[in-house]
Amino acid sequence: MMEDLTLTPVTGTTLKEWGHRPGAQFPSLIERANAMLAQGTGLDDIRQTLASEIPVPPVQVDLHPAGAIPFHENLIPADADEEGNLEKVRETMRAVMRTPTVVGGAIMPDACPAGPVGTIPVGGVVAARNAIHPGMHSADICCSLMLTDLGDADPATVLDAAASVTHFGPGGRAQGKRFTVSLDLLDAFRANPFLSDAKTIRAAQEHMGTQGDGNHFLFVGRSRATGRTTLITHHGSRGPGAKLYKAGMEVAEAHRKLHSPQTLKQNAWIPADSAEGQAYWEALQLIRKWTKTNHNSIHQATMEAARASAGERFWNEHNFVFRRGDIYLHGKGATPAWDGFAPDADAQGRTIIPLNMAEPVLIVRGSDADHALGFSPHGAGRNWSRTEHMRRLGSKTANEALLEETVGLDVRFASGKVDASELPSSYKPASAVAEQIGSFGLAEVVDHIDPYGCIMAGELPRFTRKTRGRR
Repeated sequence: MMEDLTLTPVTGTTLKEWGHRPGAQFPSLIERANAMLAQGTGLDDIRQTLASEIPVPPVQVDLHPAGAIPFHENLIPADADEEGNLEKVRETMRAVMRTPTVVGGAIMPDACPAGPVGTIPVGGVVAARNAIHPGMHSADICCSLMLTDLGDADPATVLDAAASVTHFGPGGRAQGKRFTVSLDLLDAFRANPFLSDAKTIRAAQEHMGTQGDGNHFLFVGRSRATGRTTLITHHGSRGPGAKLYKAGMEVAEAHRKLHSPQTLKQNAWIPADSAEGQAYWEALQLIRKWTKTNHNSIHQATMEAARASAGERFWNEHNFVFRRGDIYLHGKGATPAWDGFAPDADAQGRTIIPLNMAEPVLIVRGSDADHALGFSPHGAGRNWSRTEHMRRLGSKTANEALLEETVGLDVRFASGKVDASELPSSYKPASAVAEQIGSFGLAEVVDHIDPYGCIMAGELPRFTRKTRGRR
């Protein structure tokens, strides 16, 4: 019997003409359609049969019109540098506020740009409904501060002890020098789809007891209120957090492409009420727990090496997402300032705000100000880039600037080389930031921790990075 050449086979082009979108289901649809065709079913009937399998087009969400969602400014510029900085912050916040999920925003006195236009600035707070934006807490998830009261311990002894036990720089601790991570926490990582990757688990083990680089530090001083020696650490979630951020951004980007391609990539989001959103929220809480444990491990090791006794200990994060009802508050370099923001803060409403290595660390009690969405600053911020600060030093060397700006203090850089971009002169004037915390009613200063000295991470020289990377 001769083959019937009058039958025109159904192809992918046919399916697209009928409204189907190309995908993994296409080969099966084509096979079924041609099987029906061979059995004598007409094309119109085949089309109707397969019509129920045409996926519903994804709901498209438009950007807010420019200016539709305002943001609060808690910053008064004092000079031309601050004027220029503020205008850049305004430009980027205006773009952020067009994101479809956003319902409010604010900038703190320490606000400064942190990337391309449309990126949440340092010192920025963004409120979103039913949405978690990984790009708004950044890769340094749960960057935070912890304080321990060490009583009458000698500050010099404490700083030497800390230098002997802490770990700065890229990477983690070598085998045999690692701090213990609880099996319960590692099991919780393995049970979460965002944290179960083997590389993330390994990073959680290798990076425990480490502080990283950049502006992370270990600070020793005395409480002005009590005269007691105080230890403060500043760092985030290190490798595990960076890997969670990357995984979260991938999920958020897939959602953005389907539902809001006009939204900037850095502002992509995960719907909080989705299965992925709930898993990501749980992953954030686990990373927060890991980070608190990391701080605790360094404080405990320092205390033991210094043979000191610990009094109270409390902490707070400033790169994180907080939930109040169905609103998700994203703080990028902004400190929550409402009582009970976290059940384990152990702070009696107090938070920690460092300004620079030569100035006292502020201990404040937040005011939950509406015009700050309940936040206060996390530090001093910058009015210009690291490169610009180096230019402004002129012929002065980094060592000369360090000696000039930190008279009487024991300041050490973990890399062995002074990073001038972490000197006090690279930051906004501490007095101006402290004054604006009060004038805007963001928080009440309840204590000052006057500096004895610190270990600053700083940026490692490129040759050092390359050398360490080959080990």
